[in-house]
Amino acid sequence: MADSNSITSAELADRVPDIVIITGMSGSGRTQAMHAFEDMGYYCIDNLPPSLILQLAQIIGINSGVGRHLCVTSDLRSQGLFDELLDAIETLRDHEMTCKVVFLEASDEVLIRRYSENRRRHPLATRGDTTADAIQRERMALASIRDRADMVIDTSRMRTAALRKRLQAAFSELTAEQLMDVHVFSFGFKHGMPIEADLMIDVRFLPNPFYDPEMRTLTGLDAKVSDFVLDHPKTHEFLDAWFRLLDAVMPGYIAEGKPQLSIAVGCTGGQHRSVAIAEATGRYLERQHYHVSISHRDLAKANLRS
Repeated sequence: MADSNSITSAELADRVPDIVIITGMSGSGRTQAMHAFEDMGYYCIDNLPPSLILQLAQIIGINSGVGRHLCVTSDLRSQGLFDELLDAIETLRDHEMTCKVVFLEASDEVLIRRYSENRRRHPLATRGDTTADAIQRERMALASIRDRADMVIDTSRMRTAALRKRLQAAFSELTAEQLMDVHVFSFGFKHGMPIEADLMIDVRFLPNPFYDPEMRTLTGLDAKVSDFVLDHPKTHEFLDAWFRLLDAVMPGYIAEGKPQLSIAVGCTGGQHRSVAIAEATGRYLERQHYHVSISHRDLAKANLRS
């Protein structure tokens, strides 16, 4: 499979199915997989009977030109529901909707350990059963479903971040950069440090437009202030290092499966330098194809009157 970063968004969109059905062994990570699809923008429903998939797809507008996708998890441990799944897939194809089945599994040893750590009873366990007995019964019941799945993922040695990355590569029409929501915001230290920031940079070392009477009541959104801050040689040196740091750390956050990242840029009052640098940071990350939003936490508190 090609790296999602090496193909176009149109190619990604063309290969992504309208509907993804997640099933597999209990304890193999179906909930974590569904969360990954939620972060990809899918409309997600947990434990939906296969016979209702078409009806739900029609209700939310799948295949209506709005570009929406559906992900459902289904508990398919009975043979009757397996037959129902095959019928549902054929019906979806009759309605010109594409569908893929993802089967998650893990080794008996890993599943037993997960149930022990979570102190949960296996859903197929009956009185007198061990967890191992229940797992074997489920594995036999799901054998035919596994054989018909479009993708089988063994999560025995897979971290949640790796599972997320595997699913994103296969089922997202967006690149890894576009899937991460990056929020860049400015703030003023005198109004308190932000607690929600993943990364924070202090730009109070840069020349301060506040001391120029003509710029004191302006903000970093005004061209005169922005030019003053960004055109200074010290700022050029800083931005070069700052952007190189972002280039180094952002891929690591993506690899760890972080869906959101907050970057805070602070100066004294949150009016001049931090605003200009936050805007420059946001523009740089947008050029790197990240999904970026920019805000200015303390700009409303600035003294904009002379």
